[in-house]
Amino acid sequence: MIRALIYLGSALMVYNIYGFVRFARYVRRLRSWSTGAAVLYFPIVLLVLFLMGYLAVSLFGAPDLIMAGILFGGSIFVFVMYYLLRVVTQRIVESEQLEVELMAAESSGRMKADFLACLSHEMRAPMTVIIGLDEAVLSEGGLSPDSRDKLVKIRQSAHHLLDLVNNILEMNNIETGTLALHSEVFLLSDAVGQVNSLVQTLCEQKGLDYLFYIQDQADGWYRGDVAQIKKVLLSILDNAVKFTDAPGTVRLDILRMGDYGASRTLRIAVTDTGVGIDPEFLPRVFDLFDQKDTSATTSRFGGKLSLALSKHVVTMMGGEIAVQSKPGEGSTFTLTLPLERAEGPNPQPPAAPIDPKVSLANRRVLIAEDIPINTEVLADLLELEHVACEYADNGKSCLELFERSPTGYYDAILMDLRMPVMDGLEATRRIRALSRPDAKTVPILAVTANALESDAKQALAAGMNAHIAKPADADTLYNTLKQAISDRPAKEGGTA
Repeated sequence: MIRALIYLGSALMVYNIYGFVRFARYVRRLRSWSTGAAVLYFPIVLLVLFLMGYLAVSLFGAPDLIMAGILFGGSIFVFVMYYLLRVVTQRIVESEQLEVELMAAESSGRMKADFLACLSHEMRAPMTVIIGLDEAVLSEGGLSPDSRDKLVKIRQSAHHLLDLVNNILEMNNIETGTLALHSEVFLLSDAVGQVNSLVQTLCEQKGLDYLFYIQDQADGWYRGDVAQIKKVLLSILDNAVKFTDAPGTVRLDILRMGDYGASRTLRIAVTDTGVGIDPEFLPRVFDLFDQKDTSATTSRFGGKLSLALSKHVVTMMGGEIAVQSKPGEGSTFTLTLPLERAEGPNPQPPAAPIDPKVSLANRRVLIAEDIPINTEVLADLLELEHVACEYADNGKSCLELFERSPTGYYDAILMDLRMPVMDGLEATRRIRALSRPDAKTVPILAVTANALESDAKQALAAGMNAHIAKPADADTLYNTLKQAISDRPAKEGGTA
């Protein structure tokens, strides 16, 4: 019995030594043990000495049962410690691998977001030229009806492309978790009324009937992201108009489903009498970039990106969206949307209307833009309102021109954000830091292809008065500029 315990303990110690040798080699291959790995062999030396003691006791000693038990127990203890050490090490390695994979995924997400932001910026630059020159030509007289019709179609297509760019950016914001829902109090009938006016125009242009019904119990004051709600409704209604040929009907119904504490659930249905959706495609209508979708309807009309984005936004709001359709009979998109009820009227004061007496005539504007054709387009639009324009091709030149100018010489500065030598944010901060009287008051408007919400926040934080995303349509440019200069005295020949 004594000899058996000693021999079993010796055999187990040999296995322990073998296991520790393999373990030491495994750990040495890990990058975290690239230095100082020699310490891993110290336990092996001790175990070899322990084994030699086993053999010495067995060959030259007279061990009793207690000593043999202690020696055998020591081998068991070493084996258990070796097993636990191996398990713990594997868990640590797996955790490190997961951390590396997570960092790689985050890096990939950042690269994707940066790529889409860069893509948006690069696409907006030529779109600024297309839309700006199109509006400038449309404002001229003497165009033939055919030429005017073609220019209008160019403008519509350019704005459609701009919508696609905006939708791609919003989808990326949703996937990266950077799209935040805002909260404000709004009257439902007012918000839907703004959507109705746009859809009514689209239906009239296409020869469709547009019907609208809102239940009295559904109308009222709510708190939520009214901009996103209007965007979702407009997206689905616009899709319904595209899928419906004249004579046809598009209908919007809003009903109250029930109240649950401070929340009210609405049922919003958009129905059309259009071409409908193929049954095999119906389950995938909200899927993004479905390569199996080869239906003639989608090829003809598109719209999948806007539907996918609408579903994500509605889901973020805690709602659901579904669709029912039959080919040749039309489709019905149904939104089940919970909204927090609120007390009206809206506590936020309405924006002050622009004084009709404010004129841009004879105003002087400094345009800071590094792309000459973009400068030309902005100048053409402003010259239609008789605005005098001066130019700087980077932020540093803009700063120097402002420093050399007399006090009150410029009525406003239109500042691009991305420019060589000095960007628009730094130029704005340096202008605001000048000691001259008008440095703090001259309106500085960001006119930039950096169209993300974070870009607008950076612009305002740097001291700019407003953020206009390229391509800026003429009305937005004029109204924003008028709002900015409304309290500045007009120069000779202008009114204020």
